[in-house]
Amino acid sequence: MTFTIWLSLAAVCLLGAMSPGPSLAVVAKHSLAGGRSNGLATAWAHAFGIGIYAFVSLIGLAVVLQESPVLFKVITYAGAAYLAYLGFNALRSKGGIAAKLNSGSKVSVAASAREGFLISILSPKIALFFIALFSQFVALNVGISGKAIIVLTPFLIDGLWYTLVTFLLSTPKVLDAVRNRAQLIDRLSGVVLILLAARVVFTV
Repeated sequence: MTFTIWLSLAAVCLLGAMSPGPSLAVVAKHSLAGGRSNGLATAWAHAFGIGIYAFVSLIGLAVVLQESPVLFKVITYAGAAYLAYLGFNALRSKGGIAAKLNSGSKVSVAASAREGFLISILSPKIALFFIALFSQFVALNVGISGKAIIVLTPFLIDGLWYTLVTFLLSTPKVLDAVRNRAQLIDRLSGVVLILLAARVVFTV
């Protein structure tokens, strides 16, 4: 896997993690209500769920590619359409991050970790996202080390991003800045997702 290809994967994973949604709401809630330790537990448990999805998606797509190249192409085009759909939705979003940063009652670190894991592992949208995203990388026929990088990249980026969110939420001024730039994050995510979808269509 070349650095350029990895960079495109990392960029999409980062923008996906940064986009406001249920995951951000959960990490923010536990960070604000329980403190830094609760936020970190939520962040890395969430990342663990992301890693599981990444691994399962990669293995499943590899099997499909080997058994039925035609079906793999169908999945790839469907994935490109889904990425484009996510991109257009992100462009239309008004960045409603402020409404998602609501704190709740204080809970244990274990409970925070459990909720962080469940919010990622039970999300069908995350499964669809990885199937759509990984379909182009599986076709590269990368080796074991390449596959490990493909799985570890979203896991580490997700965990590190929400770790940063946890630390930022302890600084009110920074939190206000994040709220104010939520719409910009959505716009960037939308453009990147649409470009990635176009790249998939023209390179399959």
